[in-house]
Amino acid sequence: MPHLTMAPILVPLIAASLLLMLGEKRHKRKVLLSLLATVCNLAVAVFLMLSVAIDKAQPQGFGVYLPSNWDVPFGIVLVLDHLSALMLVVAGIVVLLALLFSVARWHKAGAHFHVLLQFQIMGLNGAFLTGDLFNLFVFFEVMLAASYGLLLHGSGPARVRAGLHYLGINLAASSLFLIGAALIYGVAGTLNMADLAAKIPTVLSADRGLLHAGCAILAVAFLAKAALWPLNFWLVPAYSAASAPAAAVFALLTKVGIFVLLRLSTLLFSAEAGASAGFGKDWLLWGGMLTLAFGAVGMLSAQRPARLAAFAVIVSAGTLMSVLGFANPALTAGALYYLPSSTFAVAAFFLLAELMERSRNPDPALQRAPEDEEDKLPFALGEQDIAYTSQLEKQHNSNLDDNEELLVGRVIPASTALLGLAFVCCSVLLAGLPPLSGFVGKFAMLTALFQNSDTAQTIAPAAWVFLSLLIISGLFALIALSRTGMRFFWTPQGRQAPVLKLLEFAPIMILVAVCVSMTIHAEALTQYARATAALLYQPQAYIAAVLSTQPIPTKTNAERLQAAPIAVKP
Repeated sequence: MPHLTMAPILVPLIAASLLLMLGEKRHKRKVLLSLLATVCNLAVAVFLMLSVAIDKAQPQGFGVYLPSNWDVPFGIVLVLDHLSALMLVVAGIVVLLALLFSVARWHKAGAHFHVLLQFQIMGLNGAFLTGDLFNLFVFFEVMLAASYGLLLHGSGPARVRAGLHYLGINLAASSLFLIGAALIYGVAGTLNMADLAAKIPTVLSADRGLLHAGCAILAVAFLAKAALWPLNFWLVPAYSAASAPAAAVFALLTKVGIFVLLRLSTLLFSAEAGASAGFGKDWLLWGGMLTLAFGAVGMLSAQRPARLAAFAVIVSAGTLMSVLGFANPALTAGALYYLPSSTFAVAAFFLLAELMERSRNPDPALQRAPEDEEDKLPFALGEQDIAYTSQLEKQHNSNLDDNEELLVGRVIPASTALLGLAFVCCSVLLAGLPPLSGFVGKFAMLTALFQNSDTAQTIAPAAWVFLSLLIISGLFALIALSRTGMRFFWTPQGRQAPVLKLLEFAPIMILVAVCVSMTIHAEALTQYARATAALLYQPQAYIAAVLSTQPIPTKTNAERLQAAPIAVKP
């Protein structure tokens, strides 16, 4: 089944093309086609993830596919491994549930929503699968072009203003991408990641500075997308202004930056990279911790749920970038468990924020008319009677709300109770509290910081800083979420219970249920994460799998392949 590696790119591409042919008024057909394509995409992603995990026919769990059937490293290469398969599944789940949420109302708020969503998932899948920097740029631009339209979906001045900033920073990042890739190609003569990793140790010392400059410029482009402070000034306004399903999908975009940084740092600058080993590691470490601190303080200052979710994206990105800076396989394994959990939690909270904001619209019909005059007692009372009456009034008033309506025995509307339950679950996940997967991921990372040390004195100071920031960020998140929950669910507002549609609430609870399932199956997922981290920090397996892949013999290339086989270093 090698051709199935192309499916995550071809399925959304074909679906987007068919959706464009349907026009703008056939909403039911467009919804059905979009849902079918997205379900197929997720099914293929799950199958591919299972294949790399258990298929012994693939060397070291790698699946290499040559779409153009050209020799490596000249042709297009798609590489399926544990990391790319994991990201395909995470993206498939988030996009499918965001699409379900949009069917209730948002998909009709603007033109070509389903088309843009399919191109978005195509760009994401291509970025996760590609094996060379040039095609990474191509899929990066497809992903960004779709995100521009999704950010403006639904119109409004706030979205237009945020969209202009978002467009400007991403165009600048794309320009830096091209400059960095050009410098790297000028030094190494290749953009294939495996071939580049094999050639970096042999680069002349006179050219190594130019190579590092190109890699640094390239990294800035991905760090801007990964929300590194201070390059993340655009993220909160853009993500909080976007429609709820678009914002949920945008929670994946920062993970693309994290994915590329993880892939390139472990592949190009491993311990076998010679003088380039560990290049940029300290920048990722301390920059990630600054980003984590910035996101935690931002959550504490946020007032609206959508902005709170946007700052939670920055906290997650800062945590993951800090882990990349440590370059510790055990720590990276914990981060790979934490990555999908945080992505699902933030996506669910973006969807929930839309429902919470909608529930704050007051209904004037429910406002209690003020009393024109005070109630008067019909007869005079003695001092003892007045004291007794005052005691009864205090006891009675303690069971009244601000509108003098009884609190005891009041039935909580089902929609409000369900929203409150979803909010509690998302809060537990975002703050990293037990027993859900957010706590498991953080606990795995903290355990990895100490597992190789016999005494506390042998632990690096950076590890203590990261430990402190991880705990403090969880505390700040808990305070901010508790304050927001009290304001939205406990404070009497004199308004009707919100109308809750199944298509809007179900995706939120499914995302929470996925996190609960991750908690239940934590051992199996942790083993998968450990295997993924082990392969990442042993790049020779990746290099050998890619460079040893031969095109399929045809009438035009059979003689050439037989005469000049590709030599691969063991």
